[in-house]
Amino acid sequence: MSRVPLIDPSTAIGDRQLMLKQIHGAFGATPAMFKAVANSTAALQSMWGSFGALSNGTIDPKLGELIAVAVADRNACEYCLAAHTVLGRKAGASEAELAAAQRGESAVPKTAVALKFVLKVVDDRGQVTDADVQAVRDAGFSDEQVVEILAHVALNLFTNYINVAFDVPVDFPAVKLQRNA
Repeated sequence: MSRVPLIDPSTAIGDRQLMLKQIHGAFGATPAMFKAVANSTAALQSMWGSFGALSNGTIDPKLGELIAVAVADRNACEYCLAAHTVLGRKAGASEAELAAAQRGESAVPKTAVALKFVLKVVDDRGQVTDADVQAVRDAGFSDEQVVEILAHVALNLFTNYINVAFDVPVDFPAVKLQRNA
């Protein structure tokens, strides 16, 4: 049971209603996470705006989903792990790639470096070194992409914390966490 009400899109008004309609259109349904966040119009604008902005960034959507899976598993966010596993498949990730991303791993060297960096950012609360950032550059990421990788981490921390703190019910097919396995 969610610790905050799940806003019914049919009774929402104003900007909340407009955003929830956009979200419904994008997903074909309104995921429970967005219904929880809709308790605050400002928070919903922030989250939905971030998803939109990053979807138009320079990071490949598949990598964005692998980042989301890695962060979700690290933070034991069952909701985000389930959601981004579905979205990762839609972005072209295989089951093996998604399972590896849960561990922060990839058979693709460039992706492996990005995921290692992502988990260092999460584990060390952003306290990375010059060498950590340089390793991502050396793997072939531009400075723009390095910043976007960090933006993906920040957005996923936001969604993870919303879902974990408010115990949002998972409305995607469940995926087993690997962190505590």
